[in-house]
Amino acid sequence: MTDYQLPITNYQKRIIGLTGGISTGKSTVSQYLAHEYHLPVLDADIYAREAVQLGSPILNAIAQRYGKNILQADGTLDRQQLARIIFNNSTEKQWLERQIHPYVRDRFEQEINKLSVPIVVLVIPLLFEAEMTDLVTEIWVVACSPQQQIDRLIQRDNLTVEQAQARINSQMPLSEKCDRADVVLDNSSTLEDLKQQVDLAIKKFNSSNRPPA
Repeated sequence: MTDYQLPITNYQKRIIGLTGGISTGKSTVSQYLAHEYHLPVLDADIYAREAVQLGSPILNAIAQRYGKNILQADGTLDRQQLARIIFNNSTEKQWLERQIHPYVRDRFEQEINKLSVPIVVLVIPLLFEAEMTDLVTEIWVVACSPQQQIDRLIQRDNLTVEQAQARINSQMPLSEKCDRADVVLDNSSTLEDLKQQVDLAIKKFNSSNRPPA
């Protein structure tokens, strides 16, 4: 294992924006970075769940827009029902994102400012769509084949092919994300192959973040 505990200087600060398509393997990569390299991982999905926690202003706004039926018996958000709405209606999806994305950005900024480490990983599925690329110094995209993406999503979330495709279509095309990436991690083969690609990407730290001569 490698634990990068180096003195912090401007040239060493590295903020990795980890993104990709839905169900392409972002969690696999972030867990490997956390466990193998001891890197702090900040996850947009966690902050998005915080944004709609019981009693939050954003949850109240959602209930006002869609009615009390969007809530479960205990008052928490019925995520499955909300997903059915937003993944079939781009207008509603955009409205929801306008509520949540500013909260997520604020949480990232708060946590980044607290950390005194040379490398931080931000897992942001909608990195481009939410216009958060300015938060990171480099962009890693996890990709796989379209059929693998559909198959993994169906298996993970117990969806139909049509439901899985709708969720994939709601995001920026994966090919476009790859075109805008600094690093593309191909997750269409084995786990070991993916880990080797991550290792190579992390090693760029040694060459790109050395102090000037």
